[in-house]
Amino acid sequence: MADQRRAGLIQLQSNGEIYDAKGSFTYNLGRPKRDGIVGSDSVHGYKEMPQIPFIEGAITDLSTLNLAALLEGRDLTITLTLGNAKTIVLRDAWFAGDGNATTEEGEIAVRWEGKNAEEVS
Repeated sequence: MADQRRAGLIQLQSNGEIYDAKGSFTYNLGRPKRDGIVGSDSVHGYKEMPQIPFIEGAITDLSTLNLAALLEGRDLTITLTLGNAKTIVLRDAWFAGDGNATTEEGEIAVRWEGKNAEEVS
């Protein structure tokens, strides 16, 4: 029988370095977004605008994690492996988050944006 897992366990890597991924992650492949154009007589069609591909979520801080280096990250390949065995790869990426960290949970909010992303099964 085929594996029925659809979500749950994930793994996050930046240039091969594995981070302790925490909670829910969001990603966008950066495909064009279409918005309808409407006139006073009817729908005229749509416009298409680019979106920035991204991967964002939170990681758990470690004593060995260099926060300054994380925040300065550029020209990165970010890999998010999902519970359903699908992998999202973000290339030519840079750290685009605020660099916020919390002490109670040791949580660091992360967001990487890049030039292109793909979904690999």
